[in-house]
Amino acid sequence: MAPRVLVDATAVPADRGALGRYVDGVVCALHEAGTDLALACQRADEERYGRLLPGARIVAGPTAIAHRPARLAWEQTGLPLVAQQVGADVLHAPHYSMPVRPGVPTVVTVHDLAFFTEPDAHSPVAATFFKSAIRTAVRRATRLLVPSKATRDDLVRVLGADPTKIDVAYHGVDQTLFHRPDQEQVRRVSDRLGLHGHPYIAYLGSLETRKNIPALIAAWVATVAERPDPPALVLGGSGGWSEEVDQAVAAVPARLRLLRPGYLRFSDLPGFFGGSLVVAFPSRGEGFGLPVLEAMACGAPVLTTHRASLPEVGGDAVAYTEPDAASITVALYAILDDPARRAALGDAGYARAREFTWAASAQAHMASYLRAAGERGE
Repeated sequence: MAPRVLVDATAVPADRGALGRYVDGVVCALHEAGTDLALACQRADEERYGRLLPGARIVAGPTAIAHRPARLAWEQTGLPLVAQQVGADVLHAPHYSMPVRPGVPTVVTVHDLAFFTEPDAHSPVAATFFKSAIRTAVRRATRLLVPSKATRDDLVRVLGADPTKIDVAYHGVDQTLFHRPDQEQVRRVSDRLGLHGHPYIAYLGSLETRKNIPALIAAWVATVAERPDPPALVLGGSGGWSEEVDQAVAAVPARLRLLRPGYLRFSDLPGFFGGSLVVAFPSRGEGFGLPVLEAMACGAPVLTTHRASLPEVGGDAVAYTEPDAASITVALYAILDDPARRAALGDAGYARAREFTWAASAQAHMASYLRAAGERGE
């Protein structure tokens, strides 16, 4: 008999960033596949998940867990009780941390090892917490889920994790949300950004250190400064603003346009990606790199780095660069000056993106749940 799975969605933020898109994509695909599913969530998300997962058992946590310290305390005491109440056979913790005594076999998603491999890119408090949480998951979880072979290899290399306990489940992309835009969608986003048809290079993601934003800004300046109609640079996304980014922005010549619109609505993303000259994502390392896949699904040419998981996502359908500013400059020059290559990259990325589905990801998740249910929990 298939196990009843409780998914803990209480860590999903209100802005539905990459974590939200992962959890929503997987649970909707699991539900469509007929999984016996229960879900714990923030009270503000109860109605939404009720609509997304009709017939599933939705359990809203107390109001206080909207604040992280209370949520983490509830994870240790309240979540195991919810698992007991709903009769869960497996608990899935999709964001690094888990109850120390869950009471049922537990699957934990570890997205990346950046807290170990790039500790300076995170606040000391965050790094300390997440390093402890990941070590606990490696030691206590029944199974570990990772979004790429690169993250699996990092777990084994950095923490000595047992590779036989690790399951790889690539993320998917929702083709109804991320698709080639029509001209009206492109125009609407361009107008909202205040560009009104002016060409631009796009980035989407947090502005944390490992995303390599200062190098991207410097490379963009070097690439476009002498052009008669220089493309703008649009840094979409929220969070992670740093002193290094401030300094890079301050060095931008006055005649160039750098925009930071913050959070962009889902409905705007096809027009944002698809309307750009190129989507630049020169990260120094990713657990998966969901914005790369989503940009590909929108038919945008993508420039990224040949680091960590990104080649697993981009394959031969994207352009690659080393993460230093000089290399990014050379790569941007080549792409901006070659419209035929941009079109070819857009077509190749669009075709490759269709290979990554949430249905396939859900299948890999269910295989991990079945393995966990067959093993003795804590």
